[in-house]
Amino acid sequence: MDEKKGYLVSARKYRPLKFGEVVGQEHITKTLQNAIANKRIAHAFLFTGPRGVGKTTTARIFAKALNCENPNDSEPCNNCAMCKSIGENQSLDFIEIDGASNRGIDEIRTLRDSVKYAPTVGKYKVYIIDEVHMLTKESFNAFLKTLEEPPEHTIFIFATTDVHKVPLTIISRCQRFDFRRIQIETIKNLLTKIAKDQSVSIDDKTLTIIAKKADGALRDAESLFDQVVSFCGSKVDSETVIQMLNLIDEEIYFELTNALLNKDFKSVFDITDKLYDNGWNFIDFMSGLIEHFRNILTVIVTDSSKLIESAEIYKQKYLEYSDKFSEADILRILNFLNQNQNDLKFSSSQKLKIEIILSHLVGFEKTELISNVIENIQNSSSSSGSGNIVNEKPPEKFFASQKQKTNNEQQTDDYTPPKIVTGDTLVKPINEFSNSVNVSSNNLTDIDSIINTWQKFTTSVANEKYLSLGPFMHQLKIQNVNGNKLEVKIDSEEGKDAIRFHSEYLTKKAFEVFGKRYLLIIGEEKQEKPFSKKETSAQNPSISNTGDPFTDLIKDELNGQEIE
Repeated sequence: MDEKKGYLVSARKYRPLKFGEVVGQEHITKTLQNAIANKRIAHAFLFTGPRGVGKTTTARIFAKALNCENPNDSEPCNNCAMCKSIGENQSLDFIEIDGASNRGIDEIRTLRDSVKYAPTVGKYKVYIIDEVHMLTKESFNAFLKTLEEPPEHTIFIFATTDVHKVPLTIISRCQRFDFRRIQIETIKNLLTKIAKDQSVSIDDKTLTIIAKKADGALRDAESLFDQVVSFCGSKVDSETVIQMLNLIDEEIYFELTNALLNKDFKSVFDITDKLYDNGWNFIDFMSGLIEHFRNILTVIVTDSSKLIESAEIYKQKYLEYSDKFSEADILRILNFLNQNQNDLKFSSSQKLKIEIILSHLVGFEKTELISNVIENIQNSSSSSGSGNIVNEKPPEKFFASQKQKTNNEQQTDDYTPPKIVTGDTLVKPINEFSNSVNVSSNNLTDIDSIINTWQKFTTSVANEKYLSLGPFMHQLKIQNVNGNKLEVKIDSEEGKDAIRFHSEYLTKKAFEVFGKRYLLIIGEEKQEKPFSKKETSAQNPSISNTGDPFTDLIKDELNGQEIE
């Protein structure tokens, strides 16, 4: 640093002097260079775009390139008298005007009168009007004729951050160039070069924090860099930068995502307290949370982190979520957060509102597509029917034996059940639960299947509903099977309430696991007493012994009615 000139901020010290040094605006600099090389130079240009992206800098380089004595490939040499005088703002042929402080009609009249004079030394007389949208309506109207037909040696360059306030009559008389926001990676690369030039140690995470805070404005990023270096010295670390700029640490978003996956409701209040204690803005947190889940969605869809603007350490973390969520899960979460974002802005207690929003978020259940549900049901049905369970006797003899036992009232309810063949092994019905489970003979195969898969059923329910049903599933005992009713016993009153509340879910789950729809009811509170075949025939005349064992069995099992 030159002690005679004193300290220069990075935005001025590293300001580009050539088109090739302007970053992120190659589509504009290349066009201007070609215009100079081909001698197709317009008389008026309009540079529009966000703050700090190089509008005024590009205008100055263009003015130097037009008047340079020794241009090289349409680039200014920055060594000749014209380049130096324009660079130091001492040339009479280079006039830079602030539109905010020279917005009246009198200033525009003075400008209009000076336009007629030829340049003193250079080839062109260049006028740069910064923040041109600040001019009054009368000033624009007074300037229209001059702008439309200026002298050949005069060029106007207008720069503005709000092109919508510029009259269309002005825009139509100019060549318009739209400057882009500078990408985060471009800002990080430039800051890395500046840090290296100033012997400052800074990591990728800190550079990302500064670049994201700048929001696409290179000048803002350079100003933040100077501020950080002034505070931290030659060694800059991310934790200090986060505290100094009072930024929200991205780690808190990953902490919340892990709480969602683990259904950890306690973390919601820890995260909210952390936000409140650090003085972080709740609305900024919500915006960051939406961006966070958007990043997860890009990872799920593209299976890469290329579309994520974040530090490398966080990009690796995002990749770990690629198989933790589905697209439907993230879309539901984003829709939920978007709906609540506006409500948060007008909430009287934003801390309480955040706690409610995050609690709902953590309580979200995973989404399952209907096609997947159907496929699981089909697989469950096929697997339940693949046990090769057959009767030892042929069907005719089996039904005949049933008919014979039915005619004998003493043997109606206690006939010997058939043996079961599974694969190549002959297995007798399981008698382990015979003392604790009331099983009618026609439900023997059902209870056998239920007992074999009961552990799978309770484990599956506990995993999916571990908060509401999980604590009670190990207490659940089979009491009786009667048709499509599966009577269970549980001692806990809370468990009884949970079973009643989730009865529809348990019925669907039973169909998945057992391959048959069972209605789980609490045995001691059942509405009606299980009835036998004799009671059924007495109460419902449509179900009676017709003499045909096949017809009787269908009518009994399916509650059918014979139509004549």
